[in-house]
Amino acid sequence: MLKLKIVSPERIEYQGEASDVKVPGTLGNFEILENHAPIISSLQKGIVEYTNSEGVQQLPITGGFVEVLKNEVSLCVEKDDEPD
Repeated sequence: MLKLKIVSPERIEYQGEASDVKVPGTLGNFEILENHAPIISSLQKGIVEYTNSEGVQQLPITGGFVEVLKNEVSLCVEKDDEPD
């Protein structure tokens, strides 16, 4: 399991466990699974998707950053309140 924390300027959007996280990287979408290599990447407008105990969750964003280190995934995002 991954420890996932998603933070926006307004609040902590999600903090808990996830089995996978899909993010819209600026060079293309990518998926983060358990034991992913360490990475820091910028994010573009798109959908952050993660699977937790409640199922698949989606969060539209306009951009941000993601850091992965030792099964901990941290996202700092700007929420997209008006998705296309």
